[in-house]
Amino acid sequence: MEESLRIHHFEPSSYSNGPGKRAVLWLQGCTLNCLGCFNPHTHSPTGGKAVQVDDLLAKILRISPFIEGITISGGEPLQQLRPLLKFLIEVRKKTRLSVITFSGFTLGEIHTFPAASQLLSLMDVLIAGRYVHSDPSENLWIGSRNKTIHFFSSRYSREDLLRVPPGEIIIQQDGDILSSGIAPLILD
Repeated sequence: MEESLRIHHFEPSSYSNGPGKRAVLWLQGCTLNCLGCFNPHTHSPTGGKAVQVDDLLAKILRISPFIEGITISGGEPLQQLRPLLKFLIEVRKKTRLSVITFSGFTLGEIHTFPAASQLLSLMDVLIAGRYVHSDPSENLWIGSRNKTIHFFSSRYSREDLLRVPPGEIIIQQDGDILSSGIAPLILD
């Protein structure tokens, strides 16, 4: 049986979701319900669309020469742990892309998940913890001050993350406009 991930949106080119030019994968479904979440439209477990892990991997392989890495966000990515793990294993085997993951779970909570050590070994950076609307970070890219940043490789430093722009406007191929990043720009 093939594994699939429920995807809210895939963006092949972003500069406000991590250092360098990155693909961004917003997964669909979240039960954490953080007050003031930037992506409440990603919470429904039935929203978005199911995409086979192999198909998503093929898309990443096609663009991998043109990007520095992948950022995984949500929804809550770790609520699709098994297919996400399969996807990240293949990304690591077949590319040199970096992986940054945003999760509302704390590192302590993640350590209780099955295959937690393997999962964390596949990431370069994890930004962990519930979003707290009343305690914003000075760096809007991080979200709120309670979030913790964990480096699992030497690929990036805290300074690299602090230089990421907090938002961007992306004009997509179909002409739609996407506002992306933490605290994305509000379009009137």
